[in-house]
Amino acid sequence: MKRFFISFLGALAGVWVSILLFGVLVFVTIGVIAASSASNVDVPKIKKQSVLGITLSGEVVDREAPKDILSELYGNEVRQLPLNTLVSSIKSAAEDKDIEGIYLDCKGVSAGLAQIEAIVKALKEFSQSGKWIMAYGDTYSQADYIIASTADSLFVNPIGVIDVHGLASTTLYFKNLLEKAGVEVQVVKVGTFKSAVEPFILSDMSEANRIQTSEFLTNIWDHLRNNIAVGRKVENSTVTDWADSFTYTKDTGYYIATRLADATLYRHQMDSLLARVSGLDEDESKPNLIEFDKYALARESDKKSIKNKKEIAVLYAVGDITENGEGGIASERMVPQILELADNDDVDALILRVNSGGGSAFASEQIWEALQQFKSRTDKPFYVSMGDYAASGGYYISCGADKIFAEPVTLTGSIGIFGLIPNAEKLLSDRIGINTATVATNKGQFPNFYKAMSGDQKAAMQAMVENGYELFVKRCADGRGLSVDSIKSIAEGRVWSGKKALEIGLVDYLGGLDAAIASVVNELDCDGNYYIKEYPKVKFKWWEEMLDMTKTMKVSIIKDFVGEENMKFYELTNYMKNIDPLQARMDFIEIK
Repeated sequence: MKRFFISFLGALAGVWVSILLFGVLVFVTIGVIAASSASNVDVPKIKKQSVLGITLSGEVVDREAPKDILSELYGNEVRQLPLNTLVSSIKSAAEDKDIEGIYLDCKGVSAGLAQIEAIVKALKEFSQSGKWIMAYGDTYSQADYIIASTADSLFVNPIGVIDVHGLASTTLYFKNLLEKAGVEVQVVKVGTFKSAVEPFILSDMSEANRIQTSEFLTNIWDHLRNNIAVGRKVENSTVTDWADSFTYTKDTGYYIATRLADATLYRHQMDSLLARVSGLDEDESKPNLIEFDKYALARESDKKSIKNKKEIAVLYAVGDITENGEGGIASERMVPQILELADNDDVDALILRVNSGGGSAFASEQIWEALQQFKSRTDKPFYVSMGDYAASGGYYISCGADKIFAEPVTLTGSIGIFGLIPNAEKLLSDRIGINTATVATNKGQFPNFYKAMSGDQKAAMQAMVENGYELFVKRCADGRGLSVDSIKSIAEGRVWSGKKALEIGLVDYLGGLDAAIASVVNELDCDGNYYIKEYPKVKFKWWEEMLDMTKTMKVSIIKDFVGEENMKFYELTNYMKNIDPLQARMDFIEIK
């Protein structure tokens, strides 16, 4: 026994020493990262006859987010392409005498369709300056290709690949898995098309969901197909042929013959071509290439004082809508931020940039009300710019704006409410062997995780959902200046493309954040005499990151323990256990 305790204490001491050493290693590594960051703040110089480089790899995000220190330590950090920086760099380069053209280096970018649309528009506007755009890729993803189709010349590696396949959306259905686990999902909802509940109660897509999905996919693909056709100077039918022909299996001869690409080049030949068309001497084999983020940093230093200029506040609302929490759109953080902006005399207008499929109905209402406070307290312009998604709760928080801008490919609407109440009685009793017993003084108990809802409970929950739906519809009707019946005719949880949303009155204009800003500038009558300030503040300091590491490490440890494949089941269970009872959320739609 004595040896056991000695061994146990020795092992325990070893664990604590390991933790201590790991902590020291983390702090040392972060110190190195921080020192490295501090030493790399030199503003780059822009040479004459330069080319603006846009490397399409990594993930396009609406705005730059702080580095994930743990991912840095493991070497898993994903490169970010901040959309706001990218678009502003393209706009600046169009008027910059030191920039000859743009080079799109296509390496498999991950981007939402509205983000792609914003980049395409900026590139089209750049072309109107008379400067050139060239694109090159060893392997073009479809997202790469949609962007690259704006180029004057599009080149591919002699044994490269181009993928054009149209659009598809795949939904995972968990009903059978939940049944095997002994979990029943009890649903209360309003809206024939409110399909977010379907993965938990069905094994396949409902007919209503299939209809709405087919319609918005077709509308969005028609728009993208036309963009590609115009850029490549071919008929729409030609792009349809490409999408039907498994282009990723074809050789480059097919690409040239069908105008998917203009010519084949190796990468060093592309470098030489860029040097030549940018006007460098013949003996130069590489262009003066400056990546867009470095270019933005250089031009930022050239900007003049903001004194006596109008401030346009851009408030980012990105992610799931919740009442609290670290990520996403938490009402406990968002509401005070909005009220602070309302009390800030320096702010002359507010643009809410929404990229959200919704979430908590309660939190959505709190954010909506705070935005109404901004309007009533300030009488200043309040616009909304919709990104890839602004649906359900994302539309709820948008509907009260003076003007709403959406991209043609934005997914919006989904005006509906639902509740998910899991019942794990079989999981506990049949699988694990745990029974529960409840004693209560009254029958008005909230449904719990351990028993099926009674008839009274289900009726009460349905009434709560219907009340929430009526309130949601009223908010939309009041915000859009339409009757309740008009909103109900296009509600029912149905998802619409931005183009269709314009036709039915859910949005006012088609365009991105830049279009919303231009409209605000026009209303304020401050052309050239304004500046953009983004909210909320983004944490970039390494010691602030340290405070957020515990949660990240916990998730990483659980992932290592349960394995990559089982992690989604853990996340699903955790989601079902903690979800707010009343949800204004569209289903997760990933379009590829």
